[in-house]
Amino acid sequence: MNKEIAEYATEYYECNTLIVGSGCAAYNAADSLYDLGQHDLLIATEGRKMGTSRNTGSDKQTYYKLSLADDKPDSIYEMAKTLFGGGAVDGDTALVEAANSVRSFFKLVNLGVPFPHDEYGQYVGYQTDHDATQRATSCGPLTSKYMTEKLEASIKKKEIKLLDGVRIVKILKENEPQKVYGAIGIRTEGDGSLTWIKLNCTNIIYATGGPSGIYHRSVYPVSQTGSHGPAFAAGAKGKNLTEFQYGIASVLFRWNLSGSYQQVIPRYYSVNENGEDEHEFLLDYFETPADMLTAVFLKGYQWPFDPRKVGKSGSSLVDIAVYQEEIIKHRKVYLDFRRNPESAERDGVFDFRLLKKEAYDYLENSEILFGAPIERLLKMNQPAYQLYLDHGIDLSRDPLEISVSAQHNNGGLAANQWWESNVKHLFPVGEVCGNFGVYRPGGSALNATQVGSLRAAQFISSQYRDLPLPKEIFEENSAKEFEKTVSFSEALRQNDRGQDPLAYRRQFQKEFDQSAAFLRDPAKMETQRRVIDERLQTFEKTVRAKDAAEIRAAFVTYDLLLTQKVYLSAMLSYIESGGKSRGSYLIEKAAIDLSKIKTNGIPLALDGGARDQLVQLTQLEGEQVENRYRDRHPLPKTKSWFEQIYKQYIEGKII
Repeated sequence: MNKEIAEYATEYYECNTLIVGSGCAAYNAADSLYDLGQHDLLIATEGRKMGTSRNTGSDKQTYYKLSLADDKPDSIYEMAKTLFGGGAVDGDTALVEAANSVRSFFKLVNLGVPFPHDEYGQYVGYQTDHDATQRATSCGPLTSKYMTEKLEASIKKKEIKLLDGVRIVKILKENEPQKVYGAIGIRTEGDGSLTWIKLNCTNIIYATGGPSGIYHRSVYPVSQTGSHGPAFAAGAKGKNLTEFQYGIASVLFRWNLSGSYQQVIPRYYSVNENGEDEHEFLLDYFETPADMLTAVFLKGYQWPFDPRKVGKSGSSLVDIAVYQEEIIKHRKVYLDFRRNPESAERDGVFDFRLLKKEAYDYLENSEILFGAPIERLLKMNQPAYQLYLDHGIDLSRDPLEISVSAQHNNGGLAANQWWESNVKHLFPVGEVCGNFGVYRPGGSALNATQVGSLRAAQFISSQYRDLPLPKEIFEENSAKEFEKTVSFSEALRQNDRGQDPLAYRRQFQKEFDQSAAFLRDPAKMETQRRVIDERLQTFEKTVRAKDAAEIRAAFVTYDLLLTQKVYLSAMLSYIESGGKSRGSYLIEKAAIDLSKIKTNGIPLALDGGARDQLVQLTQLEGEQVENRYRDRHPLPKTKSWFEQIYKQYIEGKII
């Protein structure tokens, strides 16, 4: 090991289970493991306050669970059928998420998360997207933040150790059999130095969130980038990586503009690069004001872009219009709550009779058939207004710059019904786990954070209680990988002519937006695949890192580039195998003809559920990415008999 490498400080830790992340899934994993008797735990997080759980939401962020109010029938199996019906979802994990939803929900209630209930104790619900029941509930815009804070308070009481500021750059794996035995992390110190973190563990619960950093236009918090690269490099398989969701979001303060933000029917307009030539552009894409105004309203609960809704008057034409104005015409696009759309006004007043029945009835029942959009928002959902005000944006005064942005990955790392990866002892939980399929009910992701982390904790506490390797064996086994990792950083540090890692990252993020976001162009994607391969091969020569902060940034940048490679391979494989537009993306076969959108919408070939029975699995093998498809696991048909289950349970045969 050379002198420069030897100058870096190192720290060593060992534990039964390393939990990576500091959001709802990570904290619940630690909390559940502790309650199940496994106290030899360590949480490592890149930044305690950096993750999506703490920093994102919507007008009314949804938590999805079994119905717990009124007289409408519901059951675990019916909920599992809804999850399974999203397409490309495995039936066993769907049943697990349904069966454990109530247990997980009431744990949060007992921790103090303020989900609303009536005077009888019924936890009331409402209908969310891709669902026909009233299973959804909410604490308002900050549901996941409240969950994170209450779970964090619980793990603090238990004095579970947390390493803050640690970025995992390598997962250590034995090959025979394939299982993890530790990880390597880095931490930048206050004095500008770098510390290498050696983590010796029996299990890793990986709760690092979605791969938000592969895109430039993103509603994820700027602080979160995702961390799929080390898992892919360790041989973990990806599952349904094609299935991202995209939707309209504000740009300067990243936030989903769904629900009430659209249902109050704000004004959309664009300006040129000089901030001039203001134009309300939506009527360029809709045949009548009634079509346009109702489509804006429908964006509230048909929020993510959906290719099934780009026909004439479809709500997802709003996304297309925003994209065309911003990307094709190079104009800035804004959402304005101060004034009504011009086409809605008669004698200076919103003529609500222009709305179609669904929109009119909703606004009438909400008692907001009056005023400007900001007045309607304040009456219907004041916390949605307050949220922006808390971030220095007054919607009564400030228009919002908007874009169509990446917002959730329904795919991710593959896992079984105990949330274990194909690489043993590695458990991806939360959004990093790809169990969601093509269409998911709004809020099911928050349920999955709790159920998946609980299941991983149950399995580990029952089956994987072994101590980590003796320190000397860990050091011996990891020496080559550690030296290789540190040498990589040294090559970047000694490269005086390379590009800044953050500037380099922004460049390929923007390119990924252009080829592989909600509009996917196969020709551009193929070109981008070649560019990514070249960048990975020449990374050490083209990127420089002059100090500890840039070394850390360079590791993140490489991670994202590797993640782009795997995701892009999955997307191209799907298209090449006959996959058509579905979920939240449109596969472009030709340029969109703007002259015909008003009268025809956008004609395209839809999947229509043809591939719902298939799950795509993607694995990095050396420098190649392999894709294969399997039939999804069927929804189990259980016949519960108490005496039989009780016997299996007390004999320890359930897990």
